[in-house]
Amino acid sequence: MRGYALGLLALNLLTLIWGTTFVVVKGAVAEVPPGLLVFWRFLVASAFFLPLLLRLPPGAWGPGLELAFWLFLGYATQAVGLEHTSASRSAFITALNVVLVPLLLSLAGRWVGGVWLSALLALLGVAFLSYDPRQPPLNAGDLWTLLTALTYALYIVRLEVHAKAVPSLPLTAIQVLGTALFALPWALAQGVRLEGVPWGAVLYLGVAATALTTWLQTWGQGHVPAPQAAILYTLEPVWATLFAFLVLGERLGPSGLLGAALVLLATFQAIRRSPA
Repeated sequence: MRGYALGLLALNLLTLIWGTTFVVVKGAVAEVPPGLLVFWRFLVASAFFLPLLLRLPPGAWGPGLELAFWLFLGYATQAVGLEHTSASRSAFITALNVVLVPLLLSLAGRWVGGVWLSALLALLGVAFLSYDPRQPPLNAGDLWTLLTALTYALYIVRLEVHAKAVPSLPLTAIQVLGTALFALPWALAQGVRLEGVPWGAVLYLGVAATALTTWLQTWGQGHVPAPQAAILYTLEPVWATLFAFLVLGERLGPSGLLGAALVLLATFQAIRRSPA
């Protein structure tokens, strides 16, 4: 239970850090294309793990590169989707992973019945947080973002498996390096450059919001089952809304407050259960 409690703490901390990135990325993507931002972000994170990359256990490469592949697909499809849909709708569609994770595990023969109520509450909460009556009908960006939800659900499921078999630091090092390598062709197509890059934002995203959070997620999911982890990750839009209020002065209406309350309720419902 001590490992479970510490794992919960790690995953809650990373959602708080993720929540701060909304404000940072909002400014950064106005200065550089998304592919270039992803590449520099993960390259900086890779440099942070350079001492580990020089002496990795051989068995860590396969799992790390597999996870990097799913992680890159999640970032890439979300970035493409955001060119055609709004950030609020993207947040909601991405949050579908909270029900896709238990669905995938159920298809694989694992019993996850006790987590469905929490998953549905969390999804409903994110829907209220993200709801905007001015949004247009379903578009191509929404379909791209559905792929984000699916690939991130696969990442969460596979991370649970590998995090129990491979030490967290080597696994994190390979993930961030692999994601940078997968992002390199995308960045080259958009024009890799040094000038005009918001390096303050890139350093924060690379060190705090990529290197640290990827390690927290990798270590935390070694102790917290994937269905509960997916529910905890829905706290990200709650933190993002709070930081948007504090930094950007954005207001949260009644539906947003209801959404935040539902996500918190879903989180408490999920974590009070004994670990699977």
